[in-house]
Amino acid sequence: MDIAYTGEWTWAASLGRLLIALAFAGGIASTIGYTKAVRHSDGHWLKLGRWGFRTQAAGLFAASALMLFLIFCHRYEFEYIWKHLNDAMSPGLVLASFWGGQEGGFLLWMFWMLVLALVFLRRQPGKLEAPVMAIHAGVLTGLSSMLLGLWFGDFQFGLDPFLLLREAPQNHGLPWTLNPDYLSLIPQFADGQGLNPLLQNYWMVIHPPTLFLGFASTLMPFALAVSGLWTQDHRYWMGKAIPWAFFGVAILGAGILMGGAWAYEALSFGGFWAWDPVENSSLVPWLVLVAGAHLLLINK
Repeated sequence: MDIAYTGEWTWAASLGRLLIALAFAGGIASTIGYTKAVRHSDGHWLKLGRWGFRTQAAGLFAASALMLFLIFCHRYEFEYIWKHLNDAMSPGLVLASFWGGQEGGFLLWMFWMLVLALVFLRRQPGKLEAPVMAIHAGVLTGLSSMLLGLWFGDFQFGLDPFLLLREAPQNHGLPWTLNPDYLSLIPQFADGQGLNPLLQNYWMVIHPPTLFLGFASTLMPFALAVSGLWTQDHRYWMGKAIPWAFFGVAILGAGILMGGAWAYEALSFGGFWAWDPVENSSLVPWLVLVAGAHLLLINK
């Protein structure tokens, strides 16, 4: 017999999962459509790619907006929100709890990728649209699959950002999960755990969004380069890629410097690059990106 739980927004859990699934399905259609459109000029495959991408974008934007809405409503019946939010956090940190965990990080990453893809489409991409968007749609589809949270026996594929507390694997079979009033009867569910104390810093509000924008920006020059190889046009894409490459250099560089300053201030490492392996390892791909951007200028 199904239990009628009180106080839960089960509609939000169902809606969120539906939006993620819709984005995943739209991404598959977009990837197929744009891939076929590279070699077929009849327009039907291009139309499928565009509609698939619109569906994908709508699903991911809506899922992100729903998650933000649930966070600002302090809906602690959702495991992700309960783990990363509490009532004592300031409004800025409440916003930062959106990207406090892996699921929110994926949503933020995909949000920026979608924004940059929309900017690319607005700038009259012409013959580059199909190959570049095929790569974007494929990457977005892969990332959105990480939020499906499907179970295959004992194996879970992806993490569900809209998972309810009583549905979490570690809570299966516990007596309180059979109580329809568990949210009001168990004090620990009246408030969340909140962010890790080291993350409760103003840098948490500005550093991750900047860094994820930098991550997302590196996909565009990569997609343009692959499109040049794909279509056997080895020069045209370079002019389009140079602004994107230097945009990525600037944004990702700013994000890395923010992370170094945060580590220096909050973690007392004794220097910007002293002992933090994350900051040290992040510098290497940024240097490669700087070199690649300048090689684009030389080749052009």
